[in-house]
Amino acid sequence: MYRILNTEGRAKRAEFHTVHGVIQTPVFMNVGTVAAIKGAVSTSDLEEIKTQVELSNTYHLHVRPGDEVIKKLGGLHRFMSWDKPILTDSGGFQVFSLAGLRKIKEEGVTFRSHIDGHKIFMGPEESMRIQSNLASTIAMAFDECAPSKADRGYVQASVERTTRWLKRCLLELDRLNGLEDTINPRQLLFGINQGAVYADIRIEHAKRIADLDLDGYAVGGLAVGETHEEMYHILEEVVPWLPKDKPTYLMGVGTPANILEGVERGIDFFDCVYPTRNGRHGHLYTNRGKLNLFNARYELDDRPIEEGCGCPACRRYSRAYIRHLLKAKEMLGLRLCVLHNLYFYNTMMEEIREALEQGRFAAYKKKKLEDMAGQDVQE
Repeated sequence: MYRILNTEGRAKRAEFHTVHGVIQTPVFMNVGTVAAIKGAVSTSDLEEIKTQVELSNTYHLHVRPGDEVIKKLGGLHRFMSWDKPILTDSGGFQVFSLAGLRKIKEEGVTFRSHIDGHKIFMGPEESMRIQSNLASTIAMAFDECAPSKADRGYVQASVERTTRWLKRCLLELDRLNGLEDTINPRQLLFGINQGAVYADIRIEHAKRIADLDLDGYAVGGLAVGETHEEMYHILEEVVPWLPKDKPTYLMGVGTPANILEGVERGIDFFDCVYPTRNGRHGHLYTNRGKLNLFNARYELDDRPIEEGCGCPACRRYSRAYIRHLLKAKEMLGLRLCVLHNLYFYNTMMEEIREALEQGRFAAYKKKKLEDMAGQDVQE
């Protein structure tokens, strides 16, 4: 059940009730591709840094250790010792990013494993079966993520096939949820809107998938080469055509600024590898801008990454110490940086929800963007 609590313009403050707990939105999902956050982050760490939803990848877990293995071990929640919601993406983006290694047909896609090169076939039914074996809270429909600048004719044909695939996903997941040995018979399904940068194709697709009465709706195929302005324009055009009484998810986005702009345009769910990837390279988010701990100015800096931050890194360690760890290639350094960045994102989402509850999101967004305008903290 999805319940809107407050609105400000198109921005929404809502609750999404699932079998694994209530998700407070807007929410940032912490990306754990292979059932772990890169950077030696444990599930107990995720609880400490205020994670609501963990996101794992269907393709990667199918290849290793295998979805059948995870099913035998009780499903993904039990496997990784995490009792809160998990969203699994369908594997579609990974499959289609393996250009040159794949062949698309109406039935699905044949491609080769990035690990050992063995041939794999995945279509709507296979993706749903894998995700059912994983027993995630939310399964994503199998779709084609066409390049943002692809030819209009190609995009149109791709979207039509994605719609047919979505209907097959819906039928297969309904069947799987009715089986006796299904671990999570209340698994939810989100459909994905596609159409590259062609607003009219996206709007028509949104209308068609809205009729299927799914549990939620994602906007996919953005942040893959188009400008931020193009992405915001597509959201402005498309989100109004998606069901108002269902959550919306902007896939693979993004920076703190992207998230603020997305919330303003009606998005509930976000995910992105930026906070973990940047953290592993010593690039940290603060309310004063980004900070690069490899800069020499932090060699003798005994302050935390950010004054007043409650993350495990800032509560105990200095910039100088964490910089030393990074320079010495000690894993603790990148772990602390990843924890800080995820805590920053999760805390920002808390602030967004509070601002929406109090009717001051526009003012919050303006100040947050102004405060974070610096590309590197100078002090």
